[in-house]
Formats: sequence, C-alpha cells, structure tokens
Amino acid sequence: MPDLIMKTLGCFLICLMLFTIPAIAGNGKDRKYSINGHIQDLQMEWIQDYKGSWQSMNTISNRLDLRWYPKSWFRAHAGMRNIMNYGGLVEYSNILSKNPLFNTPSFHDIMVQDEGYFDLTFSIADERSFFVYSTFDRANVQFTRKNFVVTMGRQRINWSVNLVWTPNDIFNTFNYFNFDYAERPGCDAVLLQYYTGATSSLQLAGKIDHNEEITAAALYKFLLWNYDFQFLAGTMTEDAVFGFGWSGQIKGAGFNGEMSYFRDINNFSDTTGQLVASAGINYTLNKWYFQVSGLLNTSGTSGPASMGNFIEFNSNITARNFTLARYSAFGQVSYQVTPLIKADLSAIYNPDDKSVFVGPSIDFSLTNNIGFLATSQIFMGNDGTEFGDYGSIYYLRLKYSF
Repeated sequence: MPDLIMKTLGCFLICLMLFTIPAIAGNGKDRKYSINGHIQDLQMEWIQDYKGSWQSMNTISNRLDLRWYPKSWFRAHAGMRNIMNYGGLVEYSNILSKNPLFNTPSFHDIMVQDEGYFDLTFSIADERSFFVYSTFDRANVQFTRKNFVVTMGRQRINWSVNLVWTPNDIFNTFNYFNFDYAERPGCDAVLLQYYTGATSSLQLAGKIDHNEEITAAALYKFLLWNYDFQFLAGTMTEDAVFGFGWSGQIKGAGFNGEMSYFRDINNFSDTTGQLVASAGINYTLNKWYFQVSGLLNTSGTSGPASMGNFIEFNSNITARNFTLARYSAFGQVSYQVTPLIKADLSAIYNPDDKSVFVGPSIDFSLTNNIGFLATSQIFMGNDGTEFGDYGSIYYLRLKYSF
C-alpha cells in the first residue's frame, strides 16, 4: 500500500507541474530565467498484419526546460521529460519479457535505461498496461570568458552537419525514426569551446557513459571558399575516430555531408577500419522543399539487413550503426499547403535488399501554440530485410507548447 501511495503521489506531482509551470513562467522584463516546454498526447497504432492483432499505445508527455542566466558569464540549463505510456503494446511487451522463449526486456525497461554516467531517469510506476517515468536530458552549467566557453553536465554536443545520418555525431547520436523527440538526447560531458575568429573555433569534448566508457575528441571548424569545414579526431569508447564535414551551397541548393573513420584501438594494426559517410542536397523553391541524402557504411551488409534500428529509441544507436546496410538512400518532399498546413513525404531505400520505409505526414498549426500532426511509418520488404518486418505504424499527435 505505501508503494502504491508513492506512485500515485508521483503521478499527481507531474500533473501539477504540467498545468502550473506555464503560469509561473510569466513575462517579466527583469527576469533572469525562462521556462518553456510542451504538453502533448500521442496516439499510436501498430499494424503488423491487417488481418491479425493491432497493437495500440497512447503516450501523454510533458517537457520542461528551465534556463537560468543570473550573470552574463554564467548560465544553467535543466530539461526534463515526464512520460506516461499505456495500452495494449505495453501489456504485450510485458508478456514477452516474462516468456523465457523470447528473453527480451519490456518496453518499460528499455525506456527507463539511462545511457549517461549519472542515472537521471526515474521510474514512477510500472504496471501491467502502463508505466510512468521522468528523465533529465539536460542538466548543465556554462561559463563564458571572452572567446572561451565551458559547458559541464548533461548536454547535447552537436557536431553534425547532415540532416538525416550524422557520422560526426559521436557523443549523442539520435535515431531518425524517433520523430517525436525534437530536442534529441544529451550526454554527461565537458565541452570546451574557443572561438579563434568570427567563423572558426576549436572544441574539445569528453563524455562518460553508463558503462564508464569514455568518448573524447577535438573538433576544428573554419570557413573557406564560402563553405564551413570541420575536422575531428579522438576516441569513441574502444575506437579511434577521425572525421570530416562540410556545409555550403551549389547554385542555391544546400550541400552538406560528413564522414567518420573508426578503427579498433586495441587491435589497430590487425583490423580494417570502418568508414561511415553521408552527403545530402536540399533545395527550397517557393512553397516546396526537396532533400536527398545517401549513406555508406563499409561494415554494413550487402545482403538482407534484417530488422534495423527502429525500436532502439534510446540505446545502442551510435555513429557506427545507423543501419546494418552497406548503402542507404533518403528522399524528402515538403509542401506548404497554407501558412498553417504543411504536408511532407519522406522515404528511405535499401538498394541491396530492396526494402523501403515511407513516412507521409501532415502538420496543422491550429493556433500559435497548438499543433496537430498526423503521420505514419510504413515499412515494406521481404522477411529478413531491413524494413520488411515491421508492418505499419500510424500516429496522431496533439501538442501544446508554452
């Protein structure tokens, strides 16, 4: 009974925050802090077989971002997510996790696993058909002295320049399929930035994860020929890594890309390395937006790539394994139907096993701070291919931002 009381109290406190924080934020001129975030409801329907069982799940979530800037040289940032998942998919995952034939973790256990050195993810309730948890993905302080900036704590270190696959993002890689996480994950790290000029900087970063493994690297960025270039070198857990990236334009079209080369430190002379490279072009024409991108993974398979990384929302995704395939191609077309309605169609194609992912969506701005999204993730291909085992997933999302 005391355990149930504590769980109920935890849920009550989260609900209280959802509705009181926006009012507290205010708009004072002399305010030394800001509070923003969102509250949303996401309905999901997963259909692997239209004639079989359909798996449903509803997610009620809230994000809070608190920024405090008492001095010009000091800032602090705390960001948290409060999430409740419930429905048939949660119950189904619990059943599988208790079956010794499958030996898989439950959906709850996957989502509450904190990848950082500090465990800042807290389970509030875990029952047969629902679970509730809170997680901090930002908790850092920043000090500035002239051209020198130091950021310590849980933060996002964004070294990527490409829009889909990001091999230079060695500290906190994100999963493209997790479309509902716009802020993207952070890591427990120290970041040193020294601005050597208006368009150049040197960055040094180091992070430690939940396995006490270290990722540390240096990045140098500069402008040349109207292109932004960057070079990086360091270690990612057990690999040495060397990277390069660029961003510029060709005849009005954005042209960017990045690549990283990984090689086992402990067996440097006895192993071949792995190259992960991506490049893309994007172009805007009136109300239209076009984007194409490609990925090369020299350690990927040229045969059936099996099930890819869709399920791995917050674990096991690194700059080395965006996909199990050797080659991938991405395309996207967006159209601004009206100032308040945007339609989008994206796709990923595996040219070796011929499997395809298609993601249509339509986004409505109902008011200045309320949005409605209808989207789906459709996976097509033969069994054993990268996108052939998932079926189709459909989403409806109502979101209020403050």
